[in-house]
Amino acid sequence: MTVSRSRRTLFLGGRSAVASERRPPWTSDSFTDLCSRCGDCIRACPEQVLAPGDGGFPQVVFRGEGCTFCGECAGACPEPVFDLAREAFHWKATVGNTCLALNGIHCQSCQDACEPRAIRFRPRLGKPPEPDISEDTCTGCFACAAVCPQDAISLNTPSETRETSHA
Repeated sequence: MTVSRSRRTLFLGGRSAVASERRPPWTSDSFTDLCSRCGDCIRACPEQVLAPGDGGFPQVVFRGEGCTFCGECAGACPEPVFDLAREAFHWKATVGNTCLALNGIHCQSCQDACEPRAIRFRPRLGKPPEPDISEDTCTGCFACAAVCPQDAISLNTPSETRETSHA
């Protein structure tokens, strides 16, 4: 029995077959309509951040150091799926309460891994510096989260980031 896309959406709690937070970089909400699921982008990705997902659509699965935005996935795709003029990812990094620096232990691994320098550490009197992430500068590449010894960094949409920071 084949499950229709609308039924799949219902079973997934109203979410599309490929959740928007897992789409490959530089893709839009029309991704599932344009993607032929050929796998060329997955095979082209040198960082291996793309993998087959639900329904055979490529999805982002961070397993290593993150996305370097090399564009190999976009170059390999025969369909008009990728738009390099778009923002690559809509999610941003957030720091959770298990962060070593927030718990009085000197650590700046995430800042060292952040190529766009979206993470800065603010000095605190008598305590280790505290991480501050610029939502405007963060690319959502996952490099900071990959090196965090406490897995204290997560990637969230900007609205989730604001909700988390006010909690």
